[in-house]
Amino acid sequence: MNIPLIVRQLGTQDYQEVWHNMQAFTDERTADTPDEIWLVQHPAVFTQGQAGKPEHLLQASNIPVVQSDRGGQITYHGLGQQVMYVLIDIKRHKAQGHDISVRDLVTALEQSVVKTLADYHVTAYPKPDAPGVYVDCQGIEKKICSLGLRIRKGCSFHGLALNIQMDLQPFHYINPCGYAGLEMCQLADFVDPVEAECEKVAPKLVAHFTAILGYNTQQIFNN
Repeated sequence: MNIPLIVRQLGTQDYQEVWHNMQAFTDERTADTPDEIWLVQHPAVFTQGQAGKPEHLLQASNIPVVQSDRGGQITYHGLGQQVMYVLIDIKRHKAQGHDISVRDLVTALEQSVVKTLADYHVTAYPKPDAPGVYVDCQGIEKKICSLGLRIRKGCSFHGLALNIQMDLQPFHYINPCGYAGLEMCQLADFVDPVEAECEKVAPKLVAHFTAILGYNTQQIFNN
């Protein structure tokens, strides 16, 4: 598929700033605008999806809560979590004979995480009734990656958040993704912490995602 793709490594940036930049990018893009992937880490923040219910925030803290326009319920972002935003012109894919639905895009995101974790010999799986990626931890199902998308003008933004090596305590202040009692985990729970670094995981994540969707042209920018 000869659809160009730009990958941007944004480093650490404020959630709201990146979110508003995604909105602006989506509103301003044209039929010729290349698709983009944004890799970023966010300082501590809770984000509430469009249908988010306030009762899923269980405990007040000094961590800000942002009402977002993505799908899903409340989740937490923090340093040591690899966030991958996918800004894709879905209707253009269809016009070029590579028809992908929103469900296909969600599946591609989930499978990119499953394949990335498999690179570290971690067995993970998606669930049809609860978007995201999960791991069986000695008989206890834990979530390692959360998903949330928004589609506007036939284009996607937002994406996934994969826990790599972070402080998981704030997840106890919420019902993650709206599920009471859901436990979270991270890659560092399963591998040598030296290997559990966002900078090492991100290229694998991008490679698997782009392979699943059939991209063959990439430009990488550190901005």
